[in-house]
Amino acid sequence: MYSHILVPIDGSPLSLDLMSKAVKFAKVLGARITFFHAPRDYSSTSEGALQFSLDPQGFKGRASGEASAILAKAEADARSQGVECQLLSLPSDWPHEAILEVAEAQGCDLIFMASHGKKGLRSLVLGSQTQKVLARTKIPVLVSSVESNQESPEMIAAISVIKDEHRSIAAVTHGLQQIVQASAETDAATDFRLLKAMLRYLRNFPNSLHHPKEEIYLFDKIQDYTHDLDDIILVLRTQHVQDGELLVNLEQALEAYELGEAQGQAAFSAAVSAFAEALWEHMGMEEKVLFPVLQKHLTPEDWKTASKAFLENNDPRLGGERSNGFQHLFSRIMQISKTD
Repeated sequence: MYSHILVPIDGSPLSLDLMSKAVKFAKVLGARITFFHAPRDYSSTSEGALQFSLDPQGFKGRASGEASAILAKAEADARSQGVECQLLSLPSDWPHEAILEVAEAQGCDLIFMASHGKKGLRSLVLGSQTQKVLARTKIPVLVSSVESNQESPEMIAAISVIKDEHRSIAAVTHGLQQIVQASAETDAATDFRLLKAMLRYLRNFPNSLHHPKEEIYLFDKIQDYTHDLDDIILVLRTQHVQDGELLVNLEQALEAYELGEAQGQAAFSAAVSAFAEALWEHMGMEEKVLFPVLQKHLTPEDWKTASKAFLENNDPRLGGERSNGFQHLFSRIMQISKTD
């Protein structure tokens, strides 16, 4: 049976759905995954060439930030299911060739692909990259189900974007844990700038946008159809409040740590652990208990409304620090955390 699966991802909603399916498939098989992202070679574009000449440092961040963000979400998904994975990125204007090269070089025995690429066309015709891989590979290929054949495309789109936000939050939280662990194990200076950016993300994104929208478009909506989950909904609402309180503790602990207070590092580490543990429990309850019931009761119109609302979380018109969109902020955090 298969033991090493290559999963090409591009960050599209269909790709995010594929990611979750691949992780579940690998867990059943006891296989490991190599997630692979083949972004277009930014240096070959006119915009990239101009930015490289005017702002080399900005070019470097732009070229690697998006890939780091996409792969970090995949890693978070695999980690949540206990599936071993590695992450690879290789700029290419010919993704199918890069997929084949990486699959062979890494010794993968299966390629797990979406039926469509980033355009997500609704038809029975396979995406061009999938077709090209199938035509040239000697490695078995498992093609994920076609988007338009799903019971409710609106539901798939909404759940994908909500889970995508979960993976972003999980990746930032895991980054906090890694930095704390590295600081405790080495004499390297703590990057307080990065830690503050991470806490700012957790304050402004999940606490101010993601959680309130869950309550409106998921918690309130399911109670319009059934009260079977009232006790669970109460727990989830309470966890939202507790998450906010834990975040306040985290911010205060970071301030004390930066000021050099006695046991500041240990207190911050404990605050990170408490926040992370609560977060894993909360997201696990939503995805394993709440989502299956939502899928039974919510209508396509409900899902369409929810999807639109959550997609607005990255709307560049939000203003202020949000003018770049939270996805851009997340990309910057992931790019810095992978290089520092």
